[in-house]
Amino acid sequence: MTEEAGCWSAGTVWAGTALATARLRLRPFTHADAPRLAAVLDDWDMAKYTANIPHPYHETDAHAFILLQEQRRQLGQGAGLAMERTTDKQVIGAIGFTMDCDGSAELGYWVAREAWGQGYATEALRRLTRHLFADLGINRLWAMVHPDNPASKTVLGKAGFLPDGHSQCAVASRGCSVVSPRFALTADQWTATHAARPMLLVAAAALIDTDGRVLMASRPPGKMMAGLWEFPGGKVHDGETPEAALIRELHEELGIDVGESCLAPLAFASYDYDTFHLLMPLYAVRTWKGSPIAKEGQGLKWVRPARMGDMPMPPADIPLVAILREWV
Repeated sequence: MTEEAGCWSAGTVWAGTALATARLRLRPFTHADAPRLAAVLDDWDMAKYTANIPHPYHETDAHAFILLQEQRRQLGQGAGLAMERTTDKQVIGAIGFTMDCDGSAELGYWVAREAWGQGYATEALRRLTRHLFADLGINRLWAMVHPDNPASKTVLGKAGFLPDGHSQCAVASRGCSVVSPRFALTADQWTATHAARPMLLVAAAALIDTDGRVLMASRPPGKMMAGLWEFPGGKVHDGETPEAALIRELHEELGIDVGESCLAPLAFASYDYDTFHLLMPLYAVRTWKGSPIAKEGQGLKWVRPARMGDMPMPPADIPLVAILREWV
């Protein structure tokens, strides 16, 4: 890009592709989001700690913001993304970045009041951080927080950002400036910590009945990714084979007995959840003893493969659906 267009290389232009996290889809805003933005942001408690959200906030402000994000993206100056919750496709926040002339980028984010304290900001920040470092080759990220907003400091700390001095920051809603703590993270620092994340081995089953339907289980309340639908299974313990773990898990979770000879290897998922890397072999199972029942508070549903794409699922499970459709 030219200096006027953002002072950075055209090779790092964000293409507008949605980014998936365990519970969120980070996607470009559309003008259909304007009523939701106005409903969430016309709230003093939402605006008072942010640099650029005016108060009061109207749909005209939302439309102007959405148009600006697309213009910035096309010019290579940055982007603003909606945090869309996977379970209900509700926009519950925003996260974005603005490029600097030295190859670094400033980050910003907010989360709707209804979703405070649930870890969404940290989840989104980790995913965008990985994208900017690993995919776009940015060398340094930084962010400022209002001095009276300790929750935002906690978010940055959980994502690995370190204190980096202070800067003067204008606050649009208050019509003044404040001295804000600044936090930063370099690509080298992120690479070192990201490489140390654990590998989680999970075995899963596509239980297929005589009508060609597949059993899906919803993750119960209180568990990570609660409400999302997944293939039944569970963690492989130390010393276990994936087959032995799956037989154990299907008995514990569903009360059914499966023989190892009934497990047909079908596919596998390898997915980076930022705090751990998931490796999940998927086995097709057509024969078992007993009737599946929910023994751990999960929901159960028999679904035809053609309809599985309509269900909110963890991002690691989604690619397996297409393979299953071809196989069943």
